[in-house]
Amino acid sequence: MARGRPRRLVWQNEAGGLTFEVSDGDGRFFVKWLPPERADDLDAEAARLRWAAPFVVVPHVIDQHRDPSGGWLATTAVPGDNAVSSRWRSDPGTAVRAMGEGLRSLHERLPRASCPFSWSAAGRLADAERRAATGRLDPRRWDPVHRSLDLATALARAADIPPVDSLVVCHGDSCAPNTILTDDGRCAGHVDLGAMGLADRWADLAVATWSTEWNYGPGWEQALLDAYGLPADPERSRYYRLLWDLGP
Repeated sequence: MARGRPRRLVWQNEAGGLTFEVSDGDGRFFVKWLPPERADDLDAEAARLRWAAPFVVVPHVIDQHRDPSGGWLATTAVPGDNAVSSRWRSDPGTAVRAMGEGLRSLHERLPRASCPFSWSAAGRLADAERRAATGRLDPRRWDPVHRSLDLATALARAADIPPVDSLVVCHGDSCAPNTILTDDGRCAGHVDLGAMGLADRWADLAVATWSTEWNYGPGWEQALLDAYGLPADPERSRYYRLLWDLGP
């Protein structure tokens, strides 16, 4: 796909996936590669990007391919820098405000009535239970706040799903790196929507606020919620953070 053009590795995940930025005369684009056992994830992301593109700013699918060695997905770049670039790490107030405003806009603009994808708590819990039964859920990967729990206790707590506050089309991975900012500090768009689907808005908000601590340090959660336009909800935040740790 790069065909001799300059490229650099920008991300490597725990599943062995790689993301490259490729430069050409017209700008840049990105290529994600996943091993064969995870290649279906790229099909899921491509379908979600194509569905969301008429409503919000997301990468556009250029091409995709899979063979016995794995699968790849090429997408356009969303102009701007992600919220954890060096510039925005040094200005967390602007970055966090853009995250909150951008997430609110995403939730308002994606039409839930026609969304064909789900990210429900019940579906995610069922997936966690399947992976636990086959030894594919590792508590050592959890955040320290959850590591005192054994697997059975964590799954039991996750089975107590709180009532839905507001059903929206969620991003599915609303961490700071997946928000792109314009030069003047506004939300330009979002990337990495492979899990996007219908869910309580707190499924996104719990992780978005949590990621402010990971990326900027403590004290920024309420600023994100203020920008979104909601007060804190400690119960739902605790629940959806546990469910996040139980994820793949």
